[in-house]
Parts: sequence; C-alpha cells; structure tokens
Amino acid sequence: IDASRATAARRTGTENYSLHLIRALLALDAGHEFQLYFNQPPAPDLFPESVARRVMPFPRLWTHLRLSWEMMGRAPDVLFVPSHVLPLVHPRRSVVTVHDLGYLYYPETHTLGQNLYLRWSTRFNAHAAARVLADSEATRQDLVRYYGTPREKIAVVYPGRDESLAPVADPAALAAVRARYGLTGPYLLYVGTLHPRKNLVRLVQAFAVLLGSDAELPANLLLVLAGQKGWLYEDILAQVRKLGLTERVILTGYVPQADLPALLSGAQAFVFPSLHEGFGLPVLEAMACGTPVVCSNAASLPEVAGEAALTVDPLDTAALVEALVHVLTNAALRQTLVERGFRQIRRFSWSRCARDTLQVLEDVGREFD
Repeated sequence: IDASRATAARRTGTENYSLHLIRALLALDAGHEFQLYFNQPPAPDLFPESVARRVMPFPRLWTHLRLSWEMMGRAPDVLFVPSHVLPLVHPRRSVVTVHDLGYLYYPETHTLGQNLYLRWSTRFNAHAAARVLADSEATRQDLVRYYGTPREKIAVVYPGRDESLAPVADPAALAAVRARYGLTGPYLLYVGTLHPRKNLVRLVQAFAVLLGSDAELPANLLLVLAGQKGWLYEDILAQVRKLGLTERVILTGYVPQADLPALLSGAQAFVFPSLHEGFGLPVLEAMACGTPVVCSNAASLPEVAGEAALTVDPLDTAALVEALVHVLTNAALRQTLVERGFRQIRRFSWSRCARDTLQVLEDVGREFD
C-alpha cells in the first residue's frame, strides 16, 4: 500500500482517507501480509510496529520515479494506491482510489498546472489500474462518462467516518475553543481547505445577505471558515473585505483534530456549499457532533447527507440564504436534522470500508493468478 499521504502533518480529506483506511485494513487480521511504502519515516504511533514498511526518501516525483523503481525490482502481489496516482511502473494487479473529477466541472478553480496533471493522471489511473475504487456513485458515473472506464471495473466503496467524534456538551471545553479562535458570538461553521471549489465566495455573499435580512437571527452572528489556505484563496479574502465583513467572518487557519469536536458542537449550523465533492467527510463529522447541516446538492453530497441535511443548489445564493434562515430560526427543524444526522452516520464506518476494499484487492489477486 502506498502510505505516503498518511504521514502528512496536516491531514485533510485524501490524507485522512489514506490513514484511516490503512489502519482499518490492518485491523481486519485477514491472513494477508501488508507492506507500507513511505516517502518519509512515519510517526511512531501512526501504524503498528509489526507491519512491514519500506521508507524510501526521494526529493521529487516520488511516486513516478522512486515508487516505480521499487515496483520494477520488488513488486508486491497487489499494489493499492488510496490517493489517486499510480506509479508509472506498477504491477498488473494494481488498485487505485479516484476520489473525484471536480476539475472537469470547474477547471477555473484549479491552476493550469494542476488541471493538466489531474486530467492526465486520472485518465492514466482509470485505464492502467486493474480495478478502480470510487468514493461515490457520482464519481463512478463521471469515470464512465468522461474516461470511458468500464462500469464493472469500478467499485463504489464509501469512506468511513471518525467514530470518536461525538457531541461536546462540556461548557468549559466549548468556551476554551471559542476563546482560542476569538469567537465572541454564535457562529455558522465551514470546515475544509479554503479554495474556489468549496464555493466560499458565494457563502460569504450569502452571509452578507443573511445579516441584512429581516430574519430574527442570533445576535452578533459570525461566519467561521476553518481550514488551511489552499490554491486561489485570495478571492475569498477580497470578498470579505469588499462586503465589510472583516469583523464578522473569522478565518481560523488549520484546526487540529483535537479542537474539531468542540468547534463543530458549538456551531449553530455547519455549512458546506461545495461545488463538487467526491464524498464530503466534513458533513458526517458535523452530524456526528450533533450539528445541523446545510450543504449543496451537487455530485456525491446527496449520497452522503441523505435526508439528514438541508440541501441547496450551490449556484443559487438566495436558496442558500433561505436554508440558513430556516435552520437558524426553526428549533424543531434543527432537532429533526440532528436526529436524522445521528441515524445517517451509522451507514458509514472504516471497518466496512476496509472489508469492501479488501474484497476488491482479493478479487484482483485471484483474477490475475
């Protein structure tokens, strides 16, 4: 297994997927020998010491050069890459996870270089792998539609969720997180990397309209954008300044995992208006913490949210404002969404994801014997 993404100090979606899925695969005790490939030494507590590992530092193009070299000389029975990119040289029995094809829908939300690489690498992965895992039915349909990948070659395997997340009710813990991030009032919360595909410029615009409406909103309502700065994030900051919201929109930067449960639990609502998602783990994280969710109805998000969120067209600012008004002013609706959220998250677990993934790996191993 290519475990290089799992060692990231600041993990976001793909890195968390790699870490949690690999851990769950190792925990299955299915009678297989696993070997993990790293581009840097992993932290001692990341994986069990008993697991075989190959640490192969390399300055650039680690996947296509160093991992390819490893595959030329010591290829495993089956190679699994959980983070999009197969090495150029790989065994016939290779499996890769493709998380989304959002760059095809919104190329303007990526740099030219990113667009070119994503188009080439995803097409290469979809054709070169013996099997492809997709995070959602939406991603499977995109692979079939845009790259002609045979439908039967793609297995939809839903990621799991962090099952340690739960509502935080301790007033001291909630107050500590509020103080740490300077949250002086009730707040709406977004969690994720700050980049254009997350549709945060429109969220800021909707927040400005919300504050100017005649709805009975909580006093001193804030919008909290929690996450590290990604590519092309400057437009978000410019919109905040243009609308005069520098005192009402709080950018926390990257939020460590330890702070996330209290930050989510203390929010009036979690808002996720993304233009395109391969899955959308933050939606499940919010539900696990008992926070009502407003999210977009694009791509995979209806699969993730089910009936447990208010879903809106991500291109419709007025619809987003209307949904926020509903969730902020209707206590019965909030409670209904919270209860549905607790039921919805039971559909997703890393142990189930690992079992389904292992089945694909085993099938590939047998098919090419």
